[in-house]
Amino acid sequence: MAFESLADKLQSTFKKLRGKGKVSEKDLKDAMREVKLALLEADVNFLVVKNFIKSVSERAAGAEVMESLTPAQQVIKIVNEELIRLMGEKEEKIKIGPKSPTIIMMAGLQGAGKTTTAGKLGGLLKKQGKRPLLCACDVYRPAAIKQLQVVGSQLDIPVFTVEGSTDVVDISQKAVEYARLHSNDILIIDTAGRLHIDEVLMDELKNIKDEVKPDEILLVVDAMTGQDAVNVAETFNNELEIDGVVLTKLDGDTRGGAAISVRAVTNKPIKFCGMGEKLTDLEVFHPDRMASRILGMGDVLGLIEKAEQAFDEKKALELEKKMRTQTFTYSDFLDQMSQMKNMGPLSQIVKMIPGVNAKALEGVDFDDKRFKHIEAIIQSMTPSERENRVKISPKRKERIAKGSGTSMNEVNALLKQFEQMQKMMKQFAGGKANKQLARFGKMRFPM
Repeated sequence: MAFESLADKLQSTFKKLRGKGKVSEKDLKDAMREVKLALLEADVNFLVVKNFIKSVSERAAGAEVMESLTPAQQVIKIVNEELIRLMGEKEEKIKIGPKSPTIIMMAGLQGAGKTTTAGKLGGLLKKQGKRPLLCACDVYRPAAIKQLQVVGSQLDIPVFTVEGSTDVVDISQKAVEYARLHSNDILIIDTAGRLHIDEVLMDELKNIKDEVKPDEILLVVDAMTGQDAVNVAETFNNELEIDGVVLTKLDGDTRGGAAISVRAVTNKPIKFCGMGEKLTDLEVFHPDRMASRILGMGDVLGLIEKAEQAFDEKKALELEKKMRTQTFTYSDFLDQMSQMKNMGPLSQIVKMIPGVNAKALEGVDFDDKRFKHIEAIIQSMTPSERENRVKISPKRKERIAKGSGTSMNEVNALLKQFEQMQKMMKQFAGGKANKQLARFGKMRFPM
């Protein structure tokens, strides 16, 4: 997960500060040195780190901190504010042009995930009520056009191509006309990349830019390349004058330095970040939420948004009623798990919860594949067993284990967890929610 290493180091540094009643100049200096090392190890640009430490140190040395009753909290507050400022202060949205279609040109090197990101962006805009059209202008890479067509098909988004043509300017111009004729209000142009930046690549991109005049030029960079990602962004910006950056593979980079450096070096916003391989794993980049997650404060708004997208409102009301009447069944349990899976990997979700100690979770297995075992166990039950109408005896457990391809231990673990959930719901119905919430944090996932 992005920033994992940096988050661990920063949280460890601030834990030392919290243990002090008063913070001396030496304490601050020591803390800033540790923050500096943590940022450099996270592959943040050296000049960016230098300016960041200077800003934080100057603010932290003031009376606001030194005379505060909670100096450690004040220092963390300053670091949080400076991190947000460094990453862009607020989310930046796609600029919708005055004329339809709004043209978005995707640029970047080969291997950054440009074609997939073009599709993901189309999917995201489609959810917002837009009618996107994808245009295949990567005419050099083998199977690039086919890849875009497959992605478009999966998202039910049309893809414009010109059979046998290598004239990308002509293709993009025809795509604009096609979009106008077919009422597509968004046109996303997937351009060719290279293994490295060269004159041919830049000339081609400039020609497309000059002819179709895109409303947005988004540069797609691989976050896992660290400082190289920053250098690529700087060069593309100088040559092409980009409007924003999309950071891909941010879920796989534990350092995350590119996300902190890109905005500061190019002065162009990070607009989106790729957080997984699914076609839905593209998120709007929120600097304040990212800073909050780095400092271990969670991301409550992000968590709520994921829940709103994943959970069916009608089913949620039905569940609430079942909790009150204590009629919660294994079928309900399976349904809730299915909706939780739609929110994304559980290991990422729990880290969005404020106060969750990442170190404490290291021993807990959040392998989402294990949910399939639970699913198999519940589906191997008879309708009366699933609806809680009969007691599950040892013989029934044995039959369920064989039918689901699991062990008796796994079946028993699930039944025990379900029993715990039922007890918890009784407490909720009886008005003892607070005590149960405290206990809920100690519950273990089965298997």
